[in-house]
Amino acid sequence: MTYSQSHSNKIIVKILKYGAILGLIAVSLFPIYIMVISSLMPNAYIFSFPPKFIPVHVTFDNYSKIFINPEYLAYFTNSFITSTGATLVTLLLSIPAGYSFSRYGFFGKSFMMTTILSIQMFPIVVILISLYTFYLKWGMLNTYGGLILAHTTFSLPLAVLLMKSFFDTIPRSLDEAAKIDGAGRVRTMVTILLPLTKPGLVAVGIYTFLHSWDDFVLALVIMQETSMKTLSVGIAQSFLGEYAHDYGGMMAFAFAGSVPILILFAFFQRYMVMGLTAGAVKG
Repeated sequence: MTYSQSHSNKIIVKILKYGAILGLIAVSLFPIYIMVISSLMPNAYIFSFPPKFIPVHVTFDNYSKIFINPEYLAYFTNSFITSTGATLVTLLLSIPAGYSFSRYGFFGKSFMMTTILSIQMFPIVVILISLYTFYLKWGMLNTYGGLILAHTTFSLPLAVLLMKSFFDTIPRSLDEAAKIDGAGRVRTMVTILLPLTKPGLVAVGIYTFLHSWDDFVLALVIMQETSMKTLSVGIAQSFLGEYAHDYGGMMAFAFAGSVPILILFAFFQRYMVMGLTAGAVKG
């Protein structure tokens, strides 16, 4: 093979590689693009034929009715409260649990880890009836605490596994050095080991926040009053009617609800990738 042929083959390989990457990006971003332009058009133009891939008759009415309606703003508030609460509770529980599984050896440790992880095997719909009955009996329906507890239950298993994986990567010599200096277990965990697990903390936090922010089924069952509905439930019940759908408003609401998630990824993407990668490799 001559030099020119080899050079041409390398160019073709690069073109194919970057073409595949650009194609994947285009396919991934296309639904988001359709959501954005649909939020800027009246409903009459969204499903017109031929389809319009460039917004026509641009209007911001779909966005204005979101931010001037107190009911819609309450959906954002409820989602933010429950997602933030579930994230904080999950972190508070997963940090000492992950530390204990990483640093202590005790009877039934493997069985307990298996039991915790087995919770992920059960779909949410399996426990909805019993969960609703329990919440009804104890007065936990239409409460932030009830939904936060439910979200924490389903986020905690993976969070514990991730935190254990990160504590496993930290040498035990640090624990021994802290013990020699007179530090107890709690102080060692909080002041010495925890700062070294920052990617894991960010990964657990973002995972839990996303899980809670995107939840529909649990929020639909637990939050039944209109004033307590979360974002996903509010979108479905406000813009999807029995005989007509407000797709423009729904797309505007969906895009506005995606902004907090985009901001989270913009600031913490590096830690998120590091956290999930380390958790997958070391777990």
